[in-house]
Amino acid sequence: MHYPIAIEPGDETHAFGVTVPDLPGCFSAGDTLDEAIANAREAIDLHLEGLAEDEATIPQAGTIASHYAKPEFAGYVWGVVEIDISRYLGKAEKINVTLPGRLIRRIDALTTNRSGWLAEAALEKLQHH
Repeated sequence: MHYPIAIEPGDETHAFGVTVPDLPGCFSAGDTLDEAIANAREAIDLHLEGLAEDEATIPQAGTIASHYAKPEFAGYVWGVVEIDISRYLGKAEKINVTLPGRLIRRIDALTTNRSGWLAEAALEKLQHH
């Protein structure tokens, strides 16, 4: 999933601040822009880990466009952090799924991990729902 991050520009005396609008309470900082982004990834992982431990729903990532015009982010720089949320969705469970043979062959032509590919497709579909 791609979480937008809002980066408050820093300078020689102030760190770069990072807020993750889709994860209330998730924020980070860094002395450089690169460090701020790396720290944002770590903050998102820790935040999602806490949600998973509490068995709370993992929030879907919005778009930069859905946050860009909000007054609290005026002057911020935007970025996106990609996070594999599959580890926060719970223990893997085996299910039996029936699909048309041609569809299975098309999926297998695109990936060596059919289950992972189908899970990713389902998450993407859920994100747009």
